[in-house]
Amino acid sequence: MSALLEISHLRVEVPTRHARLVALDDVSLSIRPGEIMGLIGESGAGKSMLGASVTGLLPSPARIAAGEIRLEGERIDNLPPAAMRHLRGARIGAIFQDPMTTLDPLFTIGEQLMETLRAHRPLSRAEARAEALRWLVEVGIPAPEPRLESYPHEFSGGMRQRIVIALALCAGPRLVIADEPTTALDVSVQAQIIALLRRLAREKGTAILLVTHDMGVIAEACDRVAVLYAGRLAEVGPVGALTQRPRHPYAAGLMASIPPVDRRLPQLPQIEGAMPRLAAIPAGCAFHPRCARALPHCTAERPPLMPGESQAACWEPIEHVHG
Repeated sequence: MSALLEISHLRVEVPTRHARLVALDDVSLSIRPGEIMGLIGESGAGKSMLGASVTGLLPSPARIAAGEIRLEGERIDNLPPAAMRHLRGARIGAIFQDPMTTLDPLFTIGEQLMETLRAHRPLSRAEARAEALRWLVEVGIPAPEPRLESYPHEFSGGMRQRIVIALALCAGPRLVIADEPTTALDVSVQAQIIALLRRLAREKGTAILLVTHDMGVIAEACDRVAVLYAGRLAEVGPVGALTQRPRHPYAAGLMASIPPVDRRLPQLPQIEGAMPRLAAIPAGCAFHPRCARALPHCTAERPPLMPGESQAACWEPIEHVHG
């Protein structure tokens, strides 16, 4: 199946008075229709920057300096702002961490859904209202008809996030960028939101890029996972392979830091040190100062993604014995 989203050799730079910082460095990813791709890494790894690059919402002064982003074969990273705004609603949906940054407190939920629908589809007001109601049912809002007249502050956090998902999906986008969509929610609501995203991906063939730092969400929701470190891809692969048999030492460190459910540990393993600042990314593999497996050439030459069950950007990837 051909890729719905294709990111090729993406480089995002942030010019400053003293230097040109590289926020994303030669990142290549693809997502197929109906697939949920997880994107994980520590704060500052470049996860949100990648999502913002795809949606055309990079914060100033960051800019795409090299590479291409294609949606269903069409290049979108060089579109003028007006064309990108139309694309965002019609073909790319966005779900953000805080629903209140997406929802307008002065308008009812029904008005906001209807406005979004009519901006991208030739619907009468009555048709848009019926479609808005259908979407509230779709995302599991109880007693949906009277809730069309409610304002955002009259909903709980979990219900607001469901409405944001309805807003992101109601125009029928082919791709959804979900940036930490479950962070502010309790565990039971998280599970419902994940189940909703999975169902919509399967039933509608929507591709979803799910940006998160929560490995539980990744394991529950995703088909494949990409690990970012210092703006570079550390590992990409199927969710089972990457969570159970990570090949990059950084990915292995992330997985080892998750508390096991079947036993108590006196102390969780941790990765020594901290991710480098953008102004101080080391030569060679960016992870080598924190890596117990680092060899002399790791400090000099940046590794490509090595083939395997999952692809790891490591000169000496961890090999697992099967069986």
